[in-house]
Amino acid sequence: MPSSHDNPHHERRWAILVVLGLAQLMVILDATIVNIALPSAQESLGFSDDSRQWVITAYALAFGSLLLLGGRIGDLFGRKRVFVVGLIGFAVASAVGGAAQSFEVLVGARALQGVFGALLAPAALSLLSTTFTDPQERGKAFGVYGAIAGAGAAIGLLLGGILTEYLSWRWCLYVNLFFAVAAAAGGIVLLHNQTATIKPKLDIPGTITACLGLFALVYGFAEAESSGWGAPLTLAMLIGGVLLLVLFVAIQARSANPLLPLRVVRDRNRGGSYLAVGIVGAGMFGVFLFLTYYLQQNLGYSPVTTGLAFLPMSVAITISATLSTARLMPRLGSRPLVVTGMLLAAAGMAYLAQIGVDSTYVADILPGLILMGLGLGAVIAPSMSAATYGVDPQDAGVGSAMVNTTQQVGGSIGTAFLSTMVASAISSSMEGKVPSPQVAELASVHGYTTAFWWSAGIFLVGAVVSAALLERGVVQPAPGAEPALAH
Repeated sequence: MPSSHDNPHHERRWAILVVLGLAQLMVILDATIVNIALPSAQESLGFSDDSRQWVITAYALAFGSLLLLGGRIGDLFGRKRVFVVGLIGFAVASAVGGAAQSFEVLVGARALQGVFGALLAPAALSLLSTTFTDPQERGKAFGVYGAIAGAGAAIGLLLGGILTEYLSWRWCLYVNLFFAVAAAAGGIVLLHNQTATIKPKLDIPGTITACLGLFALVYGFAEAESSGWGAPLTLAMLIGGVLLLVLFVAIQARSANPLLPLRVVRDRNRGGSYLAVGIVGAGMFGVFLFLTYYLQQNLGYSPVTTGLAFLPMSVAITISATLSTARLMPRLGSRPLVVTGMLLAAAGMAYLAQIGVDSTYVADILPGLILMGLGLGAVIAPSMSAATYGVDPQDAGVGSAMVNTTQQVGGSIGTAFLSTMVASAISSSMEGKVPSPQVAELASVHGYTTAFWWSAGIFLVGAVVSAALLERGVVQPAPGAEPALAH
């Protein structure tokens, strides 16, 4: 293993963790903070309900489809440079979105946020992976980072509620400037830019097929959510996306300079970790999306109160993530933690599936949220650490990008699938009944509990997959593939 003295970031590693954590928090916040602001933005700019989803989808499409390319750009041109450019670009896009006077400008700014997020997120994770090479310290660092990844979405709901209620929906975008400027300043001062000595050519066919395939896949799932799984455009996008990604894998197997070297994903432990991150992405959106609706529409919570309701889950994620990676993972490896975390998350969702129209927060919601938080913390942080451990130095960026890609695609699948399940459960519940507020309320609760049961099932599948794929014990990297030095 390289000596820590060869690592230009070693002495500043904890300060660097703060900077990378800030950047990660900003990217994760953006997944949920805008959801809270949407009704106010719609009222302000006057766009239709049909158009509303594009404020979310534009970000997801750009971010999800460009992540692998963003990771490779970091490998080729230096991660410090790409990290700082990503932060500055994200800040500019956020400022444009906050000042938007039309729906088109807002959607364009959200897409631009996604582009710069695709540069920023893999660079941040690969910098973390290459800065912390000591297994004990690496566990602590990934615990903090994983806690931010898991709790950031819940924090986004609270921050979005506060900003929308007391300032304006525009501040849900402007707030990124504070995170981005602080993280960029820290990155400029603390990080060392080291570019690859031998720069391979960029894999153009691989890049085109990967970007188009991921774009089609994410678009297809977004379309399924709004138009249904049988819609011609949905089917065309999903089938086209799968075919393009199959072609991408074939190109990578033959390319001299592949965008995603298959050795990165062939490793059993790493491949299992990528799948675990994707499955968590699919399952966890059930709690954020539908529990938010339930708290606001059925229990009458304000946006701020809704955000506060999720805080115990954020605390549970933080405790679980830091304990899992700092104390338990160096002794046990990732397998028992990820499997246990999946089972805890499934139990949390099953508990939440018991809610009714007269449920109370303390008795019927809080225990489920705490179980979910403990489970998510035990899955996300160890999976992120295992997924980036032992990657060749020149592949650290694209290896990190795979973590974000699987999480993004998993989230898109989960949101589309669970939304469809909720819609069909609500319509079947109302079938043959005289419409009334009480019938509508009962139907909506039936829809949410259906989503929670499906989410529990997704986490159970995750437990089985993780138990089958992840290796027992503490995994040692193959010779010559130790955690890389910072590039």
